[in-house]
Amino acid sequence: MPGHAPEVGVAPLVRWLRAPRPEADPGLWRQGHRAGPAEEPERVGDRQLLGGAVLALLVGLLVWSLCWNGYVRVWLWPLLWLTPEEWRKPGGDIEAFDTASRVYYVLFAGLLLWLCGRFGRWPQVWRRFAPETWRRATARLGAPSAALRPYRRALLALLGAVFVGLMGASGAWTFWLEPGWALTPDEWHTMEPVAGLVFFNVYYLLSALLLVTLAAWAGGWRAAWRRLRGRGERPPAKEWTPTPERAAPEELERWPELRAAGFPAEADLLTREVREGRLGDVDYVRIERVWRQVRSRPAALAEFAAEVRARGAAAYEHPSGARDLAVRTAGHDLLTGQVRIGAVADDTRNAFRYRGRELALDPGLLGTSLLAVGPPASGKTARLVRPVVEALCLQALSGQAAVVAVGAARAALGPDDGFDVVIRFGDPRSGHDLDLYAGVEDPDEAAALLAEALVGAEETATVRAAATALGQLLGPYRAAHDRFPGVRELRELLDGSPVALAALREALEAAGQYGAQRDLDARARQAAEAGDVGRLLADRVALLTRPAFDGFLEGQRRPGGPPPFSLSALQHPLRVRIDLPERGNQEAARILTRLLLAQFTAGVTGRHDRSLFAALVLDDATHAVTPEAVRGLRQLRAANAGALLTLRTLDDLPERLRTALVGSVGCRVAMAGVSTWDGEVFAQAWGRDWVKTEEVTHNPDFSGGVVRRALRGVRTVFTGVRATTRSVTVRSVQRERWSASDLAHKVPPGHAVLSLTSVRGEAGPPVLARLGARRGDGW
Repeated sequence: MPGHAPEVGVAPLVRWLRAPRPEADPGLWRQGHRAGPAEEPERVGDRQLLGGAVLALLVGLLVWSLCWNGYVRVWLWPLLWLTPEEWRKPGGDIEAFDTASRVYYVLFAGLLLWLCGRFGRWPQVWRRFAPETWRRATARLGAPSAALRPYRRALLALLGAVFVGLMGASGAWTFWLEPGWALTPDEWHTMEPVAGLVFFNVYYLLSALLLVTLAAWAGGWRAAWRRLRGRGERPPAKEWTPTPERAAPEELERWPELRAAGFPAEADLLTREVREGRLGDVDYVRIERVWRQVRSRPAALAEFAAEVRARGAAAYEHPSGARDLAVRTAGHDLLTGQVRIGAVADDTRNAFRYRGRELALDPGLLGTSLLAVGPPASGKTARLVRPVVEALCLQALSGQAAVVAVGAARAALGPDDGFDVVIRFGDPRSGHDLDLYAGVEDPDEAAALLAEALVGAEETATVRAAATALGQLLGPYRAAHDRFPGVRELRELLDGSPVALAALREALEAAGQYGAQRDLDARARQAAEAGDVGRLLADRVALLTRPAFDGFLEGQRRPGGPPPFSLSALQHPLRVRIDLPERGNQEAARILTRLLLAQFTAGVTGRHDRSLFAALVLDDATHAVTPEAVRGLRQLRAANAGALLTLRTLDDLPERLRTALVGSVGCRVAMAGVSTWDGEVFAQAWGRDWVKTEEVTHNPDFSGGVVRRALRGVRTVFTGVRATTRSVTVRSVQRERWSASDLAHKVPPGHAVLSLTSVRGEAGPPVLARLGARRGDGW
């Protein structure tokens, strides 16, 4: 239920712009965020809380009884001050005074009830016990309408009893007092008022008990209570939903910075576009980003104003012409770049400032890279990868990011119309091909990237030997043909085909590149040695020359073939999706994944313009992580880039890379169902924390004299239990934030334990959260 009435006549985008976005801890959803206490207040025990509430109720009833029976007269003074004296004189307006008195009684009773609730902490009692009671009542009900009928009946009976009690206590109904007046002598009301007071207090208590008994019988409270206590497990806590403010200090829809710079006409035009609904959140963020880029260049201001006047909300649109995605499945806030991924559970192991809050990811967190580990069907793709890909695509449309999403076709990372480039390996209908060398000009650099992909996580010496062997072929080939060989030509050269090598020598002689022939001679000598790495490389390249991949990785565009795409183009706001081959070509898919990871790292770290955030999303990084890839992940933060990797288990990596990979990323996610071996690595990464523990010891009680010891001996004979004294020792010890056993066995399905770190170095604690982006566009 909203916390306020809807704003009539206000565009949704205006409400979205006016929502507050205060600074928050890493990972917290900022739109509508309200900061709470950093530390958990001291928790009052259930017994103490309920006892205080009952005591406040009894004190309130006692005060009301003393005031109503005339023992305290002060409470009537405001009534006498606020009503004319003529109303109380004989012949005055008795009916008006009677009406004013009844209103005053009700107000005084309400004030007394409020004071009792405040000092008795009734709201806290309700928040602690009522939600759990209601959850137990509604948990796992097969037929909600029939199952809730007993509780509705009990609630209606309770409301009826409260109404009858209030009417009787306020004096509106007096018939229930007639038996009491009939049973008491008249002298008790005149000569012996104490006896009358005691009698009527007992009468009031018995009447209240009778009313409660009738309500319990009519409402079936006993059956409802038994049904409530017999219900199953406690359902998961409800997601916390932020309540947006009605207004913000600054009206962003009026473009105040643009007006202050001397462009009121353009600001009025954009304001009109916002209020009439023709300008969306993507348009607003895109135009604002361009404005922030040109405001410091006076020469570009006139061009900016002309573009806004000419195109309005479509100014500086994305080269694809798209201004939004066809479908949004997650909640987004483009002003902060956040996407909702779930909510933190209200668990005592979570930091108090995170409990019940919504979680979100943004480029400031993805810039430290993210690793998610979980078994199949744990929700990595649906609840984490897809929302992040969708958010990055929206940011690309607003000119803030470039994204490359890599996964199998069945992963459904997004519709085709949501991407600018779609590469389907092994599908003749693919619109693009992949540049095998990522647009690299240097043969040694191209050889290093290709060796990283073909060799994988082998020994470092093997990778270096492979890079040397590839460099001895790529250098001469580029010198002869001014390009690198395609995948089939490369395989022939690695196989040592006499025809291919002779043709390359002739091309070098024709081009006058006699120095490059020495590399060919060195490759020929090494190929004759036993254990040459060239045979391994030829076998790996052969996996990419299967008939299913005809037309791919050719190195240049063929007539009628798809144009090659290079990852060096990520300095533009591109949306790229790459579908990897499946089933019989799994090894080829792993080679391509390693190639894409190596090309992405080399491409983004070599960019001259790093204003765009570049992201690589690998839906399944199994067997794709190498030592060089781990070192490359550490360099992405400085290049305004990041990677999102998912793994089924860390066992898919060599043992020497598991700890290194988890330590090289800033955001770590352990999904429900991870093994204890995987949990051990995460537990080590999250470290230990100081906690207070209580140790309770029971020692035999030898205190007291002969009589007390004798009584304790008699009790021991009859009960068989010796009397003991209880001592409590409180100490601070270091314990793991989340142990491997807890990660493996105490994370509910659909949940995950994750820790987030920003590029500025702000680190959040590991928290238990329920993943699952809710449907909605955030404004």
